[in-house]
Amino acid sequence: MNDDIGGNVAAKLEEFGPSVSVVLEIGMDTYFDVVRGLTDNFAGKKGLICVYITSSVPASAMLSALKMLEVDTKGIHFIDCISHLVSRDIATSENTIYIDNPTMLESIILKVDFLSRKMKGKPMLVVLDSINSLAIHNDVKMLSEFLQVLLSGLKSKGAYPVIISVAGQAKPELKEVMALVCDQIVPVQMIP
Repeated sequence: MNDDIGGNVAAKLEEFGPSVSVVLEIGMDTYFDVVRGLTDNFAGKKGLICVYITSSVPASAMLSALKMLEVDTKGIHFIDCISHLVSRDIATSENTIYIDNPTMLESIILKVDFLSRKMKGKPMLVVLDSINSLAIHNDVKMLSEFLQVLLSGLKSKGAYPVIISVAGQAKPELKEVMALVCDQIVPVQMIP
């Protein structure tokens, strides 16, 4: 683990401030450093509610990984879009909402809105992990519309919207969509 990466990611988000949509382009070797930076170094230290939308790793696996990294998970709420596709045994958790599959983009927006209302407007970090996985399951045009609606809603609430993208795996059309709908695209390897 590289604590510098997590700290640098948190510092970069702090620099941008709320209502700025950020794409973090990561390498697989920095994945857990970035996740820890988002959930612990940034959301945890700022007292933000973290809504973690997972479309690549089941929430139960993500929760276990965060606990192994000694991240306090009390303020983290998962919207799990992948568990129903990869497993028949879905673990129930009070902090996890399940979506039947990653093509149900409108359901993701509705669940984020539900959690925002449930938290009574408390400041939030919303992490979409990962755009690459959603792109496997969805048409780029639908994904573009989804991101526009999701991000504009989060910005209007003063949230910190963050999208994780695996560097080198995004198709050119997806990169174009991210450039159009996101305010900042930050290669994690380039963060000082």
